[in-house]
Amino acid sequence: MERERVGPKIAQIGMALVRILVDGYSLLHTWPELAPGKARHSAAARDELIHILTRYQDASGTPVTVVFDGSGSKRKRGEVSEAPPIEVLYSRAGQTADQMIERAAHRLKEYGEVLVVTDDFAERDTVLSLGGMVASCVGFIQTIEHALADLQREIKHHNRREQRRFKNPAERD
Repeated sequence: MERERVGPKIAQIGMALVRILVDGYSLLHTWPELAPGKARHSAAARDELIHILTRYQDASGTPVTVVFDGSGSKRKRGEVSEAPPIEVLYSRAGQTADQMIERAAHRLKEYGEVLVVTDDFAERDTVLSLGGMVASCVGFIQTIEHALADLQREIKHHNRREQRRFKNPAERD
């Protein structure tokens, strides 16, 4: 398998990733079904992406960092914000999400495989030259959808098994 052709089979091939780095706005622009009717740069769209990436991280067991261009969402004074379970970063003035992702990919490579999710071809080429792996946004969306569907099936199967076990006391330990 070529290093740049990482898609829905990530979880199936047992690849040991140390982290998935996501270009947040690149993924949001490719996924209009996520937060329909919301502007792609809105806090609501970012929050929905963070929510789905958190669910994917829980299902896959691989840490996820999502990086957005800009200074982040503006919160009202006194508003309490719960820290998301995934790492969410925003670039500062004079810095891009691409630069942050490339730097992180370079620093993390000594610890294992790093996957960068983006549709920016220049960023993909840079990450590949640094020894990282890349995935297109469409391929990663498919990966997320498959992983979450698999998890849902596993939960359903587990719940059915538990229901049968409690209906039939002979099956208990």
